[in-house]
Amino acid sequence: MIAFRRVTREDFPLLASWLGEPHNRRWWHHQTSPEAIERDFGPSVDGAEPSLDFVALDDAGVAFGLIQRQRWIDYADEPETAAVGSLVDLGPADWGVDYLIGSPSATGRGLGTAMIAAMCSVIFTELGGERVVVAVAAGNRRSWRALERAGFALVGHVDIPPDNPVDPPDHVLYALSRPS
Repeated sequence: MIAFRRVTREDFPLLASWLGEPHNRRWWHHQTSPEAIERDFGPSVDGAEPSLDFVALDDAGVAFGLIQRQRWIDYADEPETAAVGSLVDLGPADWGVDYLIGSPSATGRGLGTAMIAAMCSVIFTELGGERVVVAVAAGNRRSWRALERAGFALVGHVDIPPDNPVDPPDHVLYALSRPS
C-alpha cells in the first residue's frame, strides 16, 4: 500500500539527497544546492505552481520516492506539451506524472510501479482524470518498464529536449486511460 504526502520545505534536504544519487542524477540531471531545490520545488510547496509534488511512503510509512502530478493543459505553452500534443490530443482531463525512487536500496523492488499505479488511481478516482500521459527518455528503460508494469501502453516516440544534455531528444510516450 502506497501513501502520499505533499512535499514540504522540511523535505528539501531529502530531495537533494535523492536527486544526487547516481540513478536519479543520470536522468533528472538536477542541481542539488539548497538554492536550486528551493527554486524548483518551492513554488509547488507554496501553491504558486499547478504541479504538485508528493513524497511516496511505503506500507511501513517510510519515504522512498518523489512523484509529481500535473494537468497537461496547465503547461500548454511548454515545448514538451507541444511535442506530446503532436501524438496525443491532450484535453483538460489529461494528466502527467514525473517520478523517481530515492535511494538505490529502494530500486528493483516494484515500488516505482506501485507508486505510479497508486497516483494514477488518485488521478482517476479523486481528480476526475481521464488519462495519464507520460514522456520518458527512450534510454531510461527502467522508467518506461515501470510504466508498462503499471498498465500503460506505448503511444509512440517523440522528440523532446532532454533533461540531461548527454541524451538524444528521443522519448517514448505512454498513456493509461481511466478504467471503465
